[in-house]
Amino acid sequence: MHYITPDLCDAYPELVQVLEPMFSNFGGRDSFGGEIVTIKCFEDNSRVKEQVELDGTGKVLVVDGGGSLRHALLGDMLAEKAAKNHWQGLVIYGCVRDVDVLAQTDVGVQALASHPLKSVRRGIGELNVPVTFAGVTFRPGEYIYADNNGVIVSPSPLKMPE
Repeated sequence: MHYITPDLCDAYPELVQVLEPMFSNFGGRDSFGGEIVTIKCFEDNSRVKEQVELDGTGKVLVVDGGGSLRHALLGDMLAEKAAKNHWQGLVIYGCVRDVDVLAQTDVGVQALASHPLKSVRRGIGELNVPVTFAGVTFRPGEYIYADNNGVIVSPSPLKMPE
């Protein structure tokens, strides 16, 4: 499904919340959307690795990395697992790496920046808790949509207007 966030904002102004414009598109899909699964972690992508190994059909992984610009929370290997396991995309309040490969991988990826240093894995992080960044609170089970115009959140699924 191809989503156009300006059209969704126009069609559902009472439902959508728009994230502050700080994210860039790094993935092979320029548009994605689905049900929110959240992770709260800081410079440790252990929970990201665990989740992308699960079936993500119809889901988007929202990762609150605390806005850290010191380590990447996603690279080519985890992005390829996410694509293989049918995740629609990932929105990462933090960094990614292997950006040339990410751009060729069939998964949406929005993040703050790229950084070549991988994260450490200490098994730290919380799954499916409300997280807040970019002026929006993300709750598991709500919906997120992203394209090159921006990222929006809705409490219920949205359909593209005809």
